[in-house]
Amino acid sequence: MMSPYNATTYNKPGRQTRWCVITGAPCSGKTTVINALGGKGFRVVPETARAIIDDQLARGQSLAEIRSDVLAFERHILMEKIRTEHQLPVNETIFLDRAVPDSIAYFLHAGLDPDEPAKASQRFKYRRVFFLDRLPCATDSARMEDDATAESLGVALKKSYTGLSYHLTRIPVLPVELRIDLILQDI
Repeated sequence: MMSPYNATTYNKPGRQTRWCVITGAPCSGKTTVINALGGKGFRVVPETARAIIDDQLARGQSLAEIRSDVLAFERHILMEKIRTEHQLPVNETIFLDRAVPDSIAYFLHAGLDPDEPAKASQRFKYRRVFFLDRLPCATDSARMEDDATAESLGVALKKSYTGLSYHLTRIPVLPVELRIDLILQDI
């Protein structure tokens, strides 16, 4: 039986970092913002789930096959995020396209127990969390979410971070350069 998620159980400070998380519902422009920040010379970490899906699609698997075992799929993403974050220097400004706490929302959305990602979210404390407002949904080779699912995930993502005592800086739908300006003004 799945235990109820109570963020206050996991509200313990982790190791402080200078990392900034770019998060939001699917179709919020996170990858576009991350790529633009990388183009400006900032160190960026691409979205783990997208990298995993793209790799498995390139190996000939279908999206349905990749996502067929939901627990294995979500755990693979979580473990890769954890591995990646453990390799990053904590004193360097780095922008992450999603971070470990995003997995809390995705586990909950899939009906899985969020205990594992919630515990893993205690390891590091992010400098800032930027929540991008959502654009209209568009499907592609790796994205299956419709507008309703994206909206639901957006709400769950906000709860995952605020439940861990993060203040989310909302970034409205604007041209990418203006979004980046808002982000850079805040750090």
